[in-house]
Amino acid sequence: MSETTKTKKAPKTKTTAPKADGIAKLRIRVRAYEYKILDASVKQIMDTALRYDAKVLGPIPLPTEIKKYTVNRSAFVYKNAREQFEMRVHKRLIDIVNPNAKVVEALTNLSLPSGVNIDVKMM
Repeated sequence: MSETTKTKKAPKTKTTAPKADGIAKLRIRVRAYEYKILDASVKQIMDTALRYDAKVLGPIPLPTEIKKYTVNRSAFVYKNAREQFEMRVHKRLIDIVNPNAKVVEALTNLSLPSGVNIDVKMM
């Protein structure tokens, strides 16, 4: 009687392996109401990434989102007198190609001014 031995395969662990094309990207989308604060924040992110020798693509300016609101100046008598207000949301996109752990840690510890919204995606 012959015995067959079964070998157990090692369990697969979930890692941040690159995609099928071999390139992992860290996509950072930065939004703010004021473009000066936004540009200063983007410069700070770029300097941090370049300090750790990461390849950076961008910043790519995205279209400004404009929200307009029309409000009556008077409640009853002068209905045709209206005021318009607008909010502008400026956006920038930064791609970091093949980020290492030091770059990701440095970017998470970065303190940016208030009013700046950041979305980070691993692609």
